Amino acid sequence: MIGLHTYTGGAHFAFTDRWGGVSAVPYEQLNLGGAVGDDPKAVLANRALAARALGLDPAAVVWMNQVHGNDVAVIDAPWGDDPVPAVDAIVTARRGLALAVLTADCVPVLLADPHAGVVAAAHAGRPGMVAGVVPAAVAQMIRLGASPERITAFTGPSVCGSCYEVPAAMRDEVAGVEPAARAQTSWGTPAVDVAAGVHAQLARLGVGMREKSHICTLESPDHFSYRRDRATGRLASYVWLDDEQPEPTTPTDGERP
Repeated sequence: MIGLHTYTGGAHFAFTDRWGGVSAVPYEQLNLGGAVGDDPKAVLANRALAARALGLDPAAVVWMNQVHGNDVAVIDAPWGDDPVPAVDAIVTARRGLALAVLTADCVPVLLADPHAGVVAAAHAGRPGMVAGVVPAAVAQMIRLGASPERITAFTGPSVCGSCYEVPAAMRDEVAGVEPAARAQTSWGTPAVDVAAGVHAQLARLGVGMREKSHICTLESPDHFSYRRDRATGRLASYVWLDDEQPEPTTPTDGERP
């Protein structure tokens, strides 16, 4: 159910796998996406199961209507009965909220500056990475008092550059915006490495600590992959703050393997 839950200086970062839920084929088991054709009751049950496994109130988890763009919403409460806006990043300075992003090959990006009390979640597919959704999210964090050198960034399971085959013209277009995303498949054809592009952007922004999952969703049977299966579920990645502000720590530059 919870593939990884890590805690860093006042912030929690968590990533699900596909197991431990109630959804039927082809969404088995822990589908957390509400717009993929699954039974809505199963999705709600799965979201409650995942939230409780993380010690969260399901009503305090904030989701997005993801559209592969670069729009960012700054929030201080769950959406409630309001329509969920079409954005690909959400930012909050409100403790008690958990921000969630859905993926099934795209890169989930979780960001936190616990000292400033600011967190963000971003959905970075190929179009969103090219459009700059991650820099846009960081910019909003800075407006709320975050400092890039204090931000910790985690990217979760996603399709890797050795598997994400694209036409040569598409690779050239992406690499023209973000050269670090240029890749080649393991069988020698043009590819895009979205996670590498995201991490290059984070480095240029001065983000102090960058953590990267090395799980490829297309290769892993424990994770949903749209590119592999088409009709499939969605993973979720969550970021939230402790209820109390931590003592300041000295940031460490660089990216962990």
